[in-house]
Formats: sequence, C-alpha cells, structure tokens
Amino acid sequence: MLGSQKLVAFVATRDRNRAKAFYRDTLGLPLVSEDNFALVFDAAGTMLRVTPVQELSAAKYTILGWHVRDIVRTATDLQKAHVALEQYPGMQQDKLGIWSSPSGAKVAWFKDPDGNTLSITQF
Repeated sequence: MLGSQKLVAFVATRDRNRAKAFYRDTLGLPLVSEDNFALVFDAAGTMLRVTPVQELSAAKYTILGWHVRDIVRTATDLQKAHVALEQYPGMQQDKLGIWSSPSGAKVAWFKDPDGNTLSITQF
C-alpha cells in the first residue's frame, strides 16, 4: 500500500532556532520552508519535518540515521563541526566512536540539541 510512496521523517524539538542552526548549518541540510508547525528540510530527497513541541522526552534509541559512503570522513567532519560522537560502555568502538557490527556495517551515533539520537552508517 505505501511501498511506492515517499517517506516523510519527523523529529521533535523544544527550541526551533537551535534545531534550525543544527540541522541546517551544522549538518548541512537545506531548509525548504518554515512555519509555526515545522521546519522543513530536504534530506537528499526525503522531507524531514522538525516539529516544535512543548515537552520532549528523548528516545533512548536511534530515531534518525544517514547512510554514508565514508564513515571515517563523515565522523571526522562531524567532530570538526563540534558534534560529539557517542561512546557507549560495553561496545567496542574505535577512537572516533565507530562500532563495527556483526554484519560488517560501521555505525556511529551523535545527538541533536534536544538529545535525540542520530546515526551515520556505512554498509
């Protein structure tokens, strides 16, 4: 039923100005539009709606992720942009915070200004 339809992604924020600076300026997503209901970004053809909310409880899992070609370069670029990559106790991550999964995929995590967990993955 929805297999041929375009996906729209949603992320909540308590501070739209801080979120706009992070997603647009730090991560480099083009801002398509903004109104009282959402900041709308283009994430390589996928619409990302960053929606202001009164209360937010950040999930303890990844809510949004990007498939990247070169995770080391992307992780390094994120760090240069002052985005801290998460280090999780008990996971064997390298010095950048990259974990090699049993499937061979490499994954690193970081948080947006609201504490939402985001990831980058090289398959």
